[in-house]
Amino acid sequence: MRWFDEFSERGSRRLAQRTSRRSALARLGKVLFGAALVPLLPVDRMVGRAHAAVTDDPRSCDYWRHCGVDGWLCSCCGGSVSSCPPGTEVGTITWVGTCRNPADNTDYIVSYNDCCGKGSCGRCQCLRSEADTPVYRPQSSNDINWCLGSTSAHYHCTTSVVLGVARK
Repeated sequence: MRWFDEFSERGSRRLAQRTSRRSALARLGKVLFGAALVPLLPVDRMVGRAHAAVTDDPRSCDYWRHCGVDGWLCSCCGGSVSSCPPGTEVGTITWVGTCRNPADNTDYIVSYNDCCGKGSCGRCQCLRSEADTPVYRPQSSNDINWCLGSTSAHYHCTTSVVLGVARK
């Protein structure tokens, strides 16, 4: 290990002869400043979805109606894309979104209804949140337990019911 000690000592002495403390601090400051700017760079928030194929399977998170879903899909929990599973009830309060159906290239108004009464389903979790807004606009936010207005506050899953065509 003597060769390693000699190599390290020679390298350290050469570095000390060529640089000063001031220049080392200046370089360190540049690195820290650059690292602080990294969060300001643009980010592709569609990672994993940019090339994801849109599917006709209501059990898939990539199904077109699920563009604003945040929760478990009822189609995987004993219900369907538009109906709650047995033993649950439709929540009295919903949130709405607008989703584009790629089959006919039309925008539809979709109501997201939480099914309440049982514990969480735990299958087919979907977090798309494409039109989600901050909680101070609750009618368009999917981050609220919408079962709080029902007889049971236990969330089970979410349906995606088409209400009609969106008009421009």
